[in-house]
Amino acid sequence: MSDRVVVNVVDGVADVRLNRPDKLNALDNAMFQALVETGVELARDRALRAAVLSGEGRAFCAGLDFASFTAMGSSTPQAGPARSLLARDAAESPANFAQRAAWVWTELPVPVIAAVHGVAYGGGLQIALGADLRLVAPDARLSVMEIKWGLVPDMSGTQTLRRLARLDVVKELTYTGRIVSGTEAVALGLATRAVESPREAALEMAREIASKSPDAIRAAKRLLDASGVVDVAEGLRLEEQLQRSLIGGPNQVEAVRANVERRPPRFSDPS
Repeated sequence: MSDRVVVNVVDGVADVRLNRPDKLNALDNAMFQALVETGVELARDRALRAAVLSGEGRAFCAGLDFASFTAMGSSTPQAGPARSLLARDAAESPANFAQRAAWVWTELPVPVIAAVHGVAYGGGLQIALGADLRLVAPDARLSVMEIKWGLVPDMSGTQTLRRLARLDVVKELTYTGRIVSGTEAVALGLATRAVESPREAALEMAREIASKSPDAIRAAKRLLDASGVVDVAEGLRLEEQLQRSLIGGPNQVEAVRANVERRPPRFSDPS
């Protein structure tokens, strides 16, 4: 795997860091590849409980690397970087290669927390939007910046943005490319909470999540991600199905026993 992304897993929590600080973690082909490979590999880890996604250096991610953007613009759809970014593996994911660098975090069966500092522009913002939660520095700067280059969000942002903010807000940000602060991002619905030290707060939250039943956490993510996408009847059936699968299971029984006995639970990895 490329050194563009560094991963350290401790006690079921994956600390995932974009690692191109000299370029503000801008996205080149190697970064796209590393993000997709990292997400796919983590999804296979049954011992994984949560993941934190952050950037090394002064920023979360400045978006598409300008050199890569220039090369993409000069390529034909059949050749060069454009072809690799648009490649699709329908058997694995509905997303194409570029989209999956952000969408893969929604596909991870455990909660993902993005810790955003510095800038999250364009594709960088879309990667953060693929997380379940976003903790942002108050002075962080976020932008749906694709309009600056005559483009639309194309890394799954049109799907994730609409689930977080009002349609008129999404349209304004997409039409203008306006930069918003971390504090305003929370008010608009793009971020969960503004904190002075996003990565430390995200790791603390991830460790708390990791202390809960992994079966229940995975079921909750699956159920909540389906809400608003499936119809009400299907959503209610899924809620019942997942609850039935949890009741009486080893980890659900252990959660009850640990609470009654006032001790930390000892959960097993999901099967």
